[in-house]
Amino acid sequence: MTSEATVSEVTGTTVEISPETLDSSTLKAHPTKPIARPGSSPLSKLRSLPWYWFLPIAAIPAVAIAGSPIFVSPPEPTPEVQTLPVRILAVQPVSSYTTQRTYSGEIVARRSSDLGFERGGTVVAVLVDEGDRVSAGQPLARLDTRSLDAQRLQAIAQRGTSEAQLQELKAGARQEDINAARASVAEIQQQLELARRKQSRRQYLYDEGAISREALDQEEYNANALQNRLQQAQSNLDELLAGTRKEQVSAQSARVQQIDANIRGIDVELSKSILRAPFSGKVSKRSLDEGAIAGVGTPVLTLVEQGNLEARIGIPSDRADSLSIDTQQQVEVSDRTYQGKVTALLPELDSSSRTVTTVIQLEGASELRVGEIAQLNLKETQNEAGFLLNSTALIPGERGLWSVYVLGEAGEKPDVYQVARRDVEVLHADGDRVLVRGTLQTGDRVILDGTHRIVSGQWVESKE
Repeated sequence: MTSEATVSEVTGTTVEISPETLDSSTLKAHPTKPIARPGSSPLSKLRSLPWYWFLPIAAIPAVAIAGSPIFVSPPEPTPEVQTLPVRILAVQPVSSYTTQRTYSGEIVARRSSDLGFERGGTVVAVLVDEGDRVSAGQPLARLDTRSLDAQRLQAIAQRGTSEAQLQELKAGARQEDINAARASVAEIQQQLELARRKQSRRQYLYDEGAISREALDQEEYNANALQNRLQQAQSNLDELLAGTRKEQVSAQSARVQQIDANIRGIDVELSKSILRAPFSGKVSKRSLDEGAIAGVGTPVLTLVEQGNLEARIGIPSDRADSLSIDTQQQVEVSDRTYQGKVTALLPELDSSSRTVTTVIQLEGASELRVGEIAQLNLKETQNEAGFLLNSTALIPGERGLWSVYVLGEAGEKPDVYQVARRDVEVLHADGDRVLVRGTLQTGDRVILDGTHRIVSGQWVESKE
């Protein structure tokens, strides 16, 4: 409504008001009073004015003085409430939760050896290089063997001599030797017979006093000497006829065997002069080259077995007790997962980490390299009640606690709610999942993200 009033004269004596400034309702309620006569008192003049002349200027939207019109502006529209879209989760209580622990180790070869010679010598050849694949029994390096070769030839010659003597003993005496021995026995028998006759004649002469006692003794001595020679010749003949004794054959056979053992020892030393691969694998390091003097056991090459790789992972003792031999486990290496079987739980704790070393034999992991990092994920169930939330729903609270925002009072529009705050205590955190308890209730709809843009009492729009 627009009203117009003109003040024609405002003095101490006369006030005039134009009736066009009032609508019909105003005129009915407040009829126009007659103009005071000249000379009337000012108080009586003021009393004759209508009531709206006494309103304060602040109550009038617009006033124009000295003939200007008065305008009343229409009311401004109420601004629309802005809402923030949020993602929510209706929480439900849990009596337990599952955690996943990750333990790290490394990939190792099932067999890895620093290969060296069992005897010292000069390296004359290294037959492989780093990175070469070798098979079991393949020659890898050689030592100088000239002195061993000479010793072997000498031993072979000695064996030949001893073997010939052994064969002679086994064959026995030759017929010619036997005939010669028989002839010698016959000759000595004839000489002895002659000596006995001479002794008999000397005994007669001595009895007759024809010769002295000395001449008789001389003949007796000759006869006895021939008797001894005959016995010796007969013994030699009997030995030849009986053949070589077993003891002699055994002794000579032992000499031959001793020489054979010497030859085998030299052969062993010769075999030790050739370094061979104990298993199939790949040469990872070459430590010596040709011309180097290698001591006993000095590493020449490092050989790593290929194909049979293992993961050795340290696990706390209480967790290792839950693992069993021959159980299947999953091992992650370079963002890839491999199946493996637990083959051993070493009985001693690692001195540095104080963990139990778990050996897991991997399957189909031939492309892996020794030394790569391996990870074992183990799940564990904890019996504790609470609510599971995303860690992004947490906001810092007071006195070391945490809080979450939930949907509170509903608005006029669908899916529009006012934000309320709930204090919680974090019982467990595992990655992006947390277990909490506190003032949350079953079914509360917790705001999951964007909490840094929200304050308590703010209006948000649910995006379930």
